Amino acid sequence: MLRENKATRTRRWRYRLSIARHEPTLLIGLLLIAVLAYLVIAPLVAVLSDAVRVQFGDQPKTGQSPGELTGYYLWRVFRSPVSSIVFWQPLVNTMVVAIGVTVLALLLGGTAAFLLTRTNVVGRKWLSTALVVPYMLPSWTFALAWLALFKNDRSGGQVGILEAWGVRTPDWLAYGAFPITICLGLHYFPFVLLLFGNALRRLDSQLEDSARILGARQRTVLGRITLPLMLPSLSSSTLLVFGRILGTFGTPYILGLPVDFNLLATSLFSAVRNHEPGITAVIATVIVAIGVLVVVSDARLLREQRRFVTVGGKGAMDRLTDLGRWRWPAAAVAFGIFLLGVVIPVVTLALSTVTVTPGIFTRENFTLKYWISDNLAGAPGFPHGILRGTELFDAAWNSLRIVGLASLICGLVGLLVGYVVVRSDGSRIASFLRQISFLPYLVPGIAFAAAFLSLFAVQRGPIPALYGSITLLVIVLAVTHLPYASRSGISAMTQLGREPEEAAQIAGAGWFTRVRRIVLPIQKGALVTGVILPFISGIKELSIVIMLTTTGTQLLTTLSINLIDFAYDQMANAVVLVIALVSFLATYLTQRLTRTSLASGLGG
Repeated sequence: MLRENKATRTRRWRYRLSIARHEPTLLIGLLLIAVLAYLVIAPLVAVLSDAVRVQFGDQPKTGQSPGELTGYYLWRVFRSPVSSIVFWQPLVNTMVVAIGVTVLALLLGGTAAFLLTRTNVVGRKWLSTALVVPYMLPSWTFALAWLALFKNDRSGGQVGILEAWGVRTPDWLAYGAFPITICLGLHYFPFVLLLFGNALRRLDSQLEDSARILGARQRTVLGRITLPLMLPSLSSSTLLVFGRILGTFGTPYILGLPVDFNLLATSLFSAVRNHEPGITAVIATVIVAIGVLVVVSDARLLREQRRFVTVGGKGAMDRLTDLGRWRWPAAAVAFGIFLLGVVIPVVTLALSTVTVTPGIFTRENFTLKYWISDNLAGAPGFPHGILRGTELFDAAWNSLRIVGLASLICGLVGLLVGYVVVRSDGSRIASFLRQISFLPYLVPGIAFAAAFLSLFAVQRGPIPALYGSITLLVIVLAVTHLPYASRSGISAMTQLGREPEEAAQIAGAGWFTRVRRIVLPIQKGALVTGVILPFISGIKELSIVIMLTTTGTQLLTTLSINLIDFAYDQMANAVVLVIALVSFLATYLTQRLTRTSLASGLGG
């Protein structure tokens, strides 16, 4: 009997292995879950652990041995005499800026969305693309342009254009909450434009027409019908913009540092720079908690959207409001937003890179030395133009290969996640894999970087210390952009039935052959999207990489920030223009390759 049971178990395992060899979806799902658990959950667990355990070197402060449980870091951040500087004031500043940015983004994005989707404003098709361009630029492009215009003598180096013209700019205008709010609002309003605009376009205009037929005025229709139906979209836009501010680093760093105006992101960076891992862990945990709360709130609002569903289908109509004599003034408003969001920042930065003294537009003041000079006097840290030497090209090569490799991994893993989730639909593995692949979206970028720093700064078991390596940058960029690639993969695989694979399997094709010859060719569009979109985002990424790069792994974004730290404003601006050019070209090529548009459905 014992021998029979043993033989039965052996046959059963051989059968399972045979099945797994021909249909390894379950094994791939388990492998993906194991890898993502270590790369997504483990960093968060590590940062939580660092917040309540004594870190090496802090024994004199805590009176405890390294690794012991402690409440010192919680006290230091929340209750100590310096807690106001370390946490509470940055928290208040973050809330003020986040609210201000959200209001401005809603105002600009909502206005633009209404004009492009519900009116016959002049130039709808062109504006629907042009007004998305600010989101393609690095977020701190606007901060550098702001400094080029309004910088005073407080932070050293050359003053801005207005000061050069004899116009005194006060600190509140040059630095701090006001400029940070304006700059981030100009960067994030296209996010609202896309979300709110698409929702407006799906709204059946017959509902509004019915109200007008019954005698309702335009203001009544807008307030009693249109806006109430748009509340879920408005709420979602509000929360998502608010959440993105939590992890934004570049703009608060550039415009807040001269006046010691810290947000949670810059306070976190200061803790890392001061080698305070315990305090870093506590602040990162708070940022993660707020980010999770924001996204969970957004998810609940999405579920509530069912109460706002309108009956549409073939009867739905998308009628444009005739603006009459207001067509051109409305177009002027939309074009003015484009000027503020694209033309003025880019032209200002470009002019700053070719003038010795800002704001002086004489022939003698124009120069190309910041681009091509072999010897720049007074710039010992960077004694040549950015096109000379190797710094720019090394940083560009690092950016292209690191972001490119991360994007390729992200696209392939995203498609695999989609395959496993769809083919194992309803299983616990599918459900857990769907959730864990989306988890990085809940964590603001700079907090996720702090979590990775905590996990990989030292060797843990067989995993070596990866800090300062290209490998770590590739991993963190791939993981943080996985939610977009995985959702693209899931959406694409949902539309692919099982019949082509089943036919190939009957013909004797193995799993790898089926994937290589059937799935990948059919899903090449989703794969391209899952690769290119993370590339576009990663090439201008700063918050995620600022704490993880070293001298040997300099990227274009960190090179720009380092030049700002040395007060080499013209060369920093030149590097940002290079980043903007690469980002724009990547976006353009993506739209040509995939035959899609970021502004698809908004107008024209």
